[in-house]
Amino acid sequence: MAGRQQPTPWSTGLFDCCDGCGVCCLTMVCPCITFGRVAEIVDRGERTRCAAGVLYVLLGFVSSCLCQCMYSCSYRGKMRAEFGLLDEPCDDCCVHLFCEPCALCQEYRELKRHGFKPDLGWNHQPHPAPRPQRMGR
Repeated sequence: MAGRQQPTPWSTGLFDCCDGCGVCCLTMVCPCITFGRVAEIVDRGERTRCAAGVLYVLLGFVSSCLCQCMYSCSYRGKMRAEFGLLDEPCDDCCVHLFCEPCALCQEYRELKRHGFKPDLGWNHQPHPAPRPQRMGR
């Protein structure tokens, strides 16, 4: 496909938890909060952090960790598509299944690198970037 950019690497590695100790500690204690913050920004406010976080918790209680990871990995895929990120170190679902807290922290750091403030929520972002327009065929 002509004009398509090569995917870029994530701004931090999967295990760079020291790049954000606060969010790392929060995620270890309550991953639903980190996930909710990430989901709200990735969804551009269409789903609130509370709704996303509660669904994340319910999936963990009602079904299994596998369903919870599948839900959270879908947001990693959306984020990669939005920012043109590489599918690394492996498939999104594998990253979330085997290292959920690290994946959530990496996604949070990536949003911050792109100028978002996930802790504030979508409605309080300094300058929400418009979605890129795609040409239909």
